[in-house]
Amino acid sequence: MRSNIFIVLVMLLVSPLLGLAQNITISGKVISDEDGMGIPGVSIGIKESGKSTVTDISGRYQLTLDSKETIICSYLGFIQQEILVKNKREINIRLVPNLNTLDEIVVVGYGSINKSDLTGNVSKIEGEEIANIPVPNFQETLQGRLAGVFVASSSGKLGDGVKIRIRGTTSISAGNDPLYIIDGIPVTTAGSIDNSNPMSMINMGDIASINVLKDAAAASIYGARGSNGVVVITTKKGSSGKTKFNVGIQRGISSPTRKMDFLNASQYVELFREAGYNNDLAANKDPLNNPLDYPDSDLQYVENRLDQYAGHSDWRDGAINTNWQDQAFNGGAGVTNVNFSASGGDEKTRFYLSSAYDKQDGILIRNDFERISGRLNFDHNVSEKFRFGANFSLTRTVTNSLPSDNQFNSPMQLVALAPISPIRDLNGELTDRPTTTYYNNLIDSENSSWTTTSLRNINSIYGELNVAKNLTFRSEFGLDNLVQNDDRYFGSRTATGQSSNGYGSSRWLKIATYNTNNFFTYQPFLQGPHKLEATLGMSFQKSENRFTSVDGQEFPLDGLTTLKSAAEIVDGLSTLTNASFLSYFTRVNYKLDGKYLLGLSARYDGSSRFGKSEKYGFFPAGSLGWLVSEEDFLKDNSYLSYFKVRTSFGITGNALIGDFDHMGLYEPLPYGLSPGLSPTQIANPNLTWETTQQFDFGLEFGFFEDRFTGEVDFYNKMTRDLLLLVPVPATTGFATQRQNIGKMQNYGIEVLLNSINYSNSNLVWKSSFNFARNINRVRALSKDQSAIPPPYSSYLNGIYVDQPMAVFFGPKYAGVDPANGDALYFKDEAQTETTSDYNTAARLFLGSPNPDFIGGLTNEISYKNLDLVFLLQGVYGNKIYEAAGGYYANNANWFDNNTVAQMERWQEPGDLTDVPQARLGYCNGCSASSRYISDGSYLRLKTISLAYNFPEEWNEKLKINNAKIYIIAQNMLTFTKYHGWDPEVGTEALSNSFSNANLFQGVDLYSAPQAKTYSIGLNLGF
Repeated sequence: MRSNIFIVLVMLLVSPLLGLAQNITISGKVISDEDGMGIPGVSIGIKESGKSTVTDISGRYQLTLDSKETIICSYLGFIQQEILVKNKREINIRLVPNLNTLDEIVVVGYGSINKSDLTGNVSKIEGEEIANIPVPNFQETLQGRLAGVFVASSSGKLGDGVKIRIRGTTSISAGNDPLYIIDGIPVTTAGSIDNSNPMSMINMGDIASINVLKDAAAASIYGARGSNGVVVITTKKGSSGKTKFNVGIQRGISSPTRKMDFLNASQYVELFREAGYNNDLAANKDPLNNPLDYPDSDLQYVENRLDQYAGHSDWRDGAINTNWQDQAFNGGAGVTNVNFSASGGDEKTRFYLSSAYDKQDGILIRNDFERISGRLNFDHNVSEKFRFGANFSLTRTVTNSLPSDNQFNSPMQLVALAPISPIRDLNGELTDRPTTTYYNNLIDSENSSWTTTSLRNINSIYGELNVAKNLTFRSEFGLDNLVQNDDRYFGSRTATGQSSNGYGSSRWLKIATYNTNNFFTYQPFLQGPHKLEATLGMSFQKSENRFTSVDGQEFPLDGLTTLKSAAEIVDGLSTLTNASFLSYFTRVNYKLDGKYLLGLSARYDGSSRFGKSEKYGFFPAGSLGWLVSEEDFLKDNSYLSYFKVRTSFGITGNALIGDFDHMGLYEPLPYGLSPGLSPTQIANPNLTWETTQQFDFGLEFGFFEDRFTGEVDFYNKMTRDLLLLVPVPATTGFATQRQNIGKMQNYGIEVLLNSINYSNSNLVWKSSFNFARNINRVRALSKDQSAIPPPYSSYLNGIYVDQPMAVFFGPKYAGVDPANGDALYFKDEAQTETTSDYNTAARLFLGSPNPDFIGGLTNEISYKNLDLVFLLQGVYGNKIYEAAGGYYANNANWFDNNTVAQMERWQEPGDLTDVPQARLGYCNGCSASSRYISDGSYLRLKTISLAYNFPEEWNEKLKINNAKIYIIAQNMLTFTKYHGWDPEVGTEALSNSFSNANLFQGVDLYSAPQAKTYSIGLNLGF
């Protein structure tokens, strides 16, 4: 009994001590997974007791609790976390943003809106996601990141344009590029010298967000120019608080994503001697046995040419074996980026200031790009009723440019030279014809220059007045001023300047665009379940384009390269064009009971590009949305956290044509020394807008507290009254006239899926997947016209009713006749008969350059201070026409070096191969056909980066706010069956107009491959 009492007393004394031992004090910091910054005001609660605290201004907290208890960390817009303490004294928490935050702000035309209230389809990407990607322009960073947005660079040449198609191609002869808006102001995207890309003048580090407006409900507020989608770019702003400084440095190296295999010297000699010998056999000659009997034999001709190409060397001894492809690429290619920014302010004035230097040495010789940019954005609150602000940017770019792909002085055409040709002669000079097969354009590296210098200002100012309660008036004015100077000099040793003792040109372009937007926004406070926002305003834009060029020849010295030194001015030109838009617009968004949504918008547009009676067009749109998850029957659902249904229908337009396409035009035609005029264009006073009607039905959903979210959209776009270049009778004296004729359809599906796969205080893994399937069809052309065939016999793209735009159409290659080595083609549509006569082959549809679907998969993995991000981007189902294949994959038709695959040629009866017999000068299968069409599908590891964020204690010792060191790779791996250099092609050699750019899609004409880049960088914040 006593022992029992003693045990009870001991337990009563010890148990409080045990309880005290279990109570511990924990502390730590809560940071955002997006930027690693501390989050103030985060609730840290104890699950068992309900006791809680909040983080301070730097995100730190302290809390006393039992070691066996669980803390709950929650903050608006972030995924809630539960963490079991387990005797930990320090718990740092990384909060992951809610993937489908209802309060996320989406920027739309003339305002912004909460994502939960959005009834249109808008894709968004944050600037921080793309800021460090080592590419020359922000457009390339969009690849694989946004559903329904197809992005492709024309080639790996720096300064070339980038093709962007939002929900397909909508026009045949007019432009298909989206409208770009920067801080509310439409900017110039076309009209630059030699198709250079004006958007490369935008510093990616200044971008806060990019919103892509895809459906009519979102884009119709821009009416006449919304058919191709709208890309809205918002630049960074300052915020109240201590001034923050950020510095970034990046350095990287680049190389081609892929090289092709060309014949070496011994293979070249073997193939071309065989080609000549085959010709002799066909003519009943045998020069190997009786060389003196056949002095005109093709084999003897081949050997004579080989003697010439070998120069001072004997091609028989194999002493010269030049890899000309390696000469085309720059071994010192790489990137350098240095940027600086400062932001801060107080409650009245906020500012953002930045400057950056970018240098890219291209993977091709003679090709580099340099950009210096600066920006100042500020906002000032004069009073509670009035505020104003401005955005100033200035960018200077210098590009050492290259000729178009089909020119002999393009570096990629070096591959045509014979491998038995030496690079330099015995005197150390670069060899030239007739020593080499064709022009050795390495001479241009020593005896020419081609520099394009651009200066661009994009400036805007605004004022915003609270006219009355819930009524504001905003006025914006923007100026986009682009000036380009293009100076070229081709010395006396170059192919261009050889005959004229040097040839030079100077081109000057100025595009000045100003824009003003003035609009009212009304947000009344309504009693009960009603919420309303209305916008009413006008917009005016005018653009002026001035161009001047002068060409001269006969220079006294190659060191004197400006036109002042030219003895003869051989050409001169100056032009002036302009265009203007006047628009009135309105939009109403209505929300009932927090779950029923209605959107209405309309725009009335007038343009100087259309006839007098047809200048104005009306572009309305309507949309509906239903937040199903806000209904009582779903509100307490433990699985489905968010569900919205939306649909829209609207009309948008396209005005991307010439400034004077509706007018009858004349051009000067002097006769001797007398002036004169000649008509060049037929007037069409009834020319008007190309319009696109678009229907969209979408679902948005979230599961398990939005740890898994997504969107699915179905759409149908029908473009009518195409701004088509229609053939007219030759008796008119003209070939075409711009008319409103024809229809084009695009329809498809888009899928976006986001997930937080795993999340705790140390490890976070997020994924995002997007998929888009677009089907494009030409539905009608002009009356009694079912097709627009390829304008050139050497290309296969054409336009046919009920077929995709720019579909390939021509003879279908049927392989090689095993009996005699002839190239065969299908003779009938059923593909049951073959013929060796190219001219009698059936013309068939051979595939489309438009992909069946596109997609992207992004994974972000954060473990403690390490961040790993990688993006897989893919394109499937498109075909590519390797137009250069007729020159370098032609089984020795002529003396261009051939690919190694040509060694698999037919040689004797019974051989089974796809490469015909080698026959010099006889096109045995080298004409345009499906032989040179291959699958353009590819999967690319587009971007992969690994970053280390300095721990808090390091930052405190270094007296900085944050620091990050990272490595990043672009285009690291590419998986494809394409035969050429790179499947991401779109030769600009044929794209000198909107109509050509739309037609010649998927054409590879010595197009340079994309660059593979590895970089290391450091970002500091203090």
